[in-house]
Amino acid sequence: MRPLIKPQNPCFSSGPTRKRPGWSCGGLNTSSLGRSHRSSYGVDRIRHLVALTRDVLEIPDTYHVAIMPGSCTAAMEAALWSLLGPCPIDFITCDVFGDLWVHDGLRELKLQNTRVFEAPPGFLPDFSDLNPSHDLVLTWNGTTTGVCMPNADWIAPDRKGLVLCDATSALFAMSFSWEKMDAVAFSWQKALGGEAGHGMLVLSPRAVERLNSYKPSWPIPRLFRLTHEGVFSKDIFEGMTINTPSLLCIEDCIDALTWCESMGGLPALIGRSQANFKAVEGWVLETPWIEFLARDPHIRSSTSICLQFTEATNDWELPKAIAALLEEEEVAFDILGHIRSVPSLRIWGGPMVETADIEALLPWITWAHKEVA
Repeated sequence: MRPLIKPQNPCFSSGPTRKRPGWSCGGLNTSSLGRSHRSSYGVDRIRHLVALTRDVLEIPDTYHVAIMPGSCTAAMEAALWSLLGPCPIDFITCDVFGDLWVHDGLRELKLQNTRVFEAPPGFLPDFSDLNPSHDLVLTWNGTTTGVCMPNADWIAPDRKGLVLCDATSALFAMSFSWEKMDAVAFSWQKALGGEAGHGMLVLSPRAVERLNSYKPSWPIPRLFRLTHEGVFSKDIFEGMTINTPSLLCIEDCIDALTWCESMGGLPALIGRSQANFKAVEGWVLETPWIEFLARDPHIRSSTSICLQFTEATNDWELPKAIAALLEEEEVAFDILGHIRSVPSLRIWGGPMVETADIEALLPWITWAHKEVA
């Protein structure tokens, strides 16, 4: 039977994701528009955004936080280009973006003494052979495969190597062990529902020590450069961005972060994402023709929820038809799995999504499956 109730908001894209509940463009502070990002007011707004980010994510006071150009991609590239080289490197990859970091490390930077720990979509690799004296590069949440790290217990607390982490679809929705991390990249367009094009980079004191003591043998493009004349560029992490950010996007992100604080901070955001995941999980348990791409319940993502049809695990025709039909009905936009992953649907379950919208969506997927299967 055709469902009667549609989601109030049909936006379930995994990036950019939907805005916070109640968002409106008219609610943004526009006082900075037309001003220089180097003006005292512009710098104050940038610093306010950084301070809110630190508070909501519970980032240690000793860590440095900067806004970077080029979304999470460039923030992660800045860490790769600036920090890697003096030690052997272990890469962990379990999704499309992890594969990109491997490609850039091995093919573009041509790093030596590397090892790659990889797993097929829906799985994590075996961590037992990781070497704590090596640098480690990983993606915390596989946006294209629906897997995430269950915890950070497997990362040695006294490791000598640095840990570089792409955490863009995990932060603001999952617990995160900052004390185990040295360079963490993310963007506003995932769990915050912010605008694309800007990233953030968080560095530990150990990462700063590496920047001050090591100079890569390759030239570093300005947008990736974290040092000046061989010394850590602290000013970048104090509001003096590398290039000109959009102050409208800054205000939009401040709006999202202020809402996060009003809701109760990180615990509340995690709770909202978990509620969304639980709604999908209950439906999957009752639906014989659908399953999580991540087979192990302990590594299933609560944000990038990837679902596979049991009768079409290697065929894109069914998920494409269902996604197209639901978009035509204005029930769900952009829920087709990542085209470089495996045939699947992907529902964003981050904290800006209302659980009631998830609950309204699921019967429509059941209906669409009957219509097109």
